[in-house]
Amino acid sequence: MRANALAEIREMDYESAVASGAMALFGEKYESKVRVLRIGEFSTELCGGTHVARAGDIGYFKIVSEGGVAAGVRRIEAVTGQGALDVADANENVLREISQVVRGTREDVAAKVRDALERIRQLEKENRTLKDKLASGKGSDLAAGAVEVGGTQVVATQVEGADAGALRNAVDQLKERLKSAVIVLASVEASGKVVIVAGVTADRTSKVKAGELVASIASVVGGKGGGRPDFAQAGGTDASRLADALAGVLPFVRTKLL
Repeated sequence: MRANALAEIREMDYESAVASGAMALFGEKYESKVRVLRIGEFSTELCGGTHVARAGDIGYFKIVSEGGVAAGVRRIEAVTGQGALDVADANENVLREISQVVRGTREDVAAKVRDALERIRQLEKENRTLKDKLASGKGSDLAAGAVEVGGTQVVATQVEGADAGALRNAVDQLKERLKSAVIVLASVEASGKVVIVAGVTADRTSKVKAGELVASIASVVGGKGGGRPDFAQAGGTDASRLADALAGVLPFVRTKLL
């Protein structure tokens, strides 16, 4: 823009225009005579629009988006003049707000944001570890409360404060501890969503399928799920019926084993 290159417009036949380097895009059909717009040494296009006399007349030019529209073809969208100034002002306001949130300046805001994200990742990792420990610690109590059905230990209970990952780890630990078992653990997340995880030891999968079991009880809490014979997971939306869902585990297992 600052070079203020001259915008030259010529009428040419289509073949000569293309031979001169003019770009014909988007599969448009052209007449035998075409309008060729050339701006400096950087742009020669077939274009029928009205244009400025020089590139500098456009003023401030701000690209707001860019993407592919066809194989090998990219398209940009931009604003100029007051529209470009409005976008610049909006970007400045966002940058100022972010700087205030992270208690930084425009010069160090990027570093501040990176530091904040790194702290969040570290806290998420620590939270994951704590939840695993919580579920693991409760595993001993859960094992002690197992009910025997046809020589198989059955555990079906809700674990407070555990997410899906912690439940999966707890199920694996209980399977290892109980040796021959059918296990269903559930939790209600902060959002109110019900998470149910079921595990069956290998010696019982011929009779009890974890996928069938979890699908059966998930339907009680307005959800669905499934998985392998030895492990399955489901979700639900009605936490008020979770106790009823878990109460259905023992009858289900009895019908399969007895």
